[in-house]
Amino acid sequence: MKKLAFGILMGLLVAFTSCLDDDDGYSLGDYWVGFGIYKGDGAGAVSLVMDDGSVLIPAASSSPGWSLDFSDGDRVLVNYTILDEDETSSSVERYFVKVNDISDVLMKGIMDITEENADSIGNDPIIVEDAWITDSLLNFRLKYWGYNNMHFLNLVKEPGDLTADDQPFKLELRHNANEDPESIPYTAYVSFSLNSLRLSGLDSIRFEVTATDYEGVAYQDSGVFNYSNLELPTP
Repeated sequence: MKKLAFGILMGLLVAFTSCLDDDDGYSLGDYWVGFGIYKGDGAGAVSLVMDDGSVLIPAASSSPGWSLDFSDGDRVLVNYTILDEDETSSSVERYFVKVNDISDVLMKGIMDITEENADSIGNDPIIVEDAWITDSLLNFRLKYWGYNNMHFLNLVKEPGDLTADDQPFKLELRHNANEDPESIPYTAYVSFSLNSLRLSGLDSIRFEVTATDYEGVAYQDSGVFNYSNLELPTP
């Protein structure tokens, strides 16, 4: 059993930073890729709060009007170029950026599996290529085969209230391929909120995740959700 690593998916976060040590500042030829949360106030003010704690302020984009496709709180994967630093804030690293590309990342909660929803949740294979925790989110990079039907991904647990004695909490990653032909390999990113696992009186909980791949091989992983320094989720 391997341990979930806290942090960022280092294989995905590519940074060309050769100019960062130069006195000339940032280069338009450099770019970064990272995960974050879209923040919009409905009046046109937009920012991206990245998983590393930095804040991106879009000042330019390769696709004008892109922000109309997102809502406040959406999980995103963004490719960006830093234009300059925002020196108005000393507590958080803030950057003015050009958004080169941005896409929505599926973000869900944990679902109780019941007789009524077992079929729709599905039991099709899924390949877990990587997993990591960011604050209250358990993130996966997944691979699956399909063609043109919509697939469904869920993280499920048995119904009922959890107690400290139930640790590690048992979670299962479930996939419904919707009878899609296994013709093309796809990669998907998905984030699941762990906030429903919080227990009063504790500042962390332990959990285990299982899944099954196309060869019938069971994936098993474990982790600790430490919420001692995290704000309580908004009801």
